[in-house]
Amino acid sequence: MSLLTFAKIELHNLFSKPATRPYPEQPRNYPQRTRGHIENDVETCVLCGICSKKCPTGAIQVDRAGKSWSIQRFSCIQCGYCVESCPKKCLSMLQSYTQPAERKTIETVSKAPVENQNAS
Repeated sequence: MSLLTFAKIELHNLFSKPATRPYPEQPRNYPQRTRGHIENDVETCVLCGICSKKCPTGAIQVDRAGKSWSIQRFSCIQCGYCVESCPKKCLSMLQSYTQPAERKTIETVSKAPVENQNAS
C-alpha cells in the first residue's frame, strides 16, 4: 500500500508547478513592514550618538571627532530602535536583509568635511 501512495505523490509532484521560485531571476518581494538592514544618510546625520546609546547590542559606533558612523551588521538584531530614536531621521530600515559574508566586518561611513563658503 505504501508503494502506491508514494507513486501517487511522485506523479503529483512531477506534473505540478514547483513550490519554490527561481531566486536570481525572480527576487523576493518583501512585505511592507519587513525589518531589513539599517542605512544611514550621512549627509543629514549630525553624529549625535543617540543611535549608538539606544542600540541594545552596541552594533553602532559614532566617532564625532573622526566624523564617522559605523555599524557591525552581524551584531545588529534589526530591532529598529535606533531608527525610532534618531532626532534627524537620517537612519532608515531598508526591506532587504544583510548579505551573507564569510567574516564579520564593520561598515563605516564618513561625513565629508564642510568647506568654508565664506572664504575670500
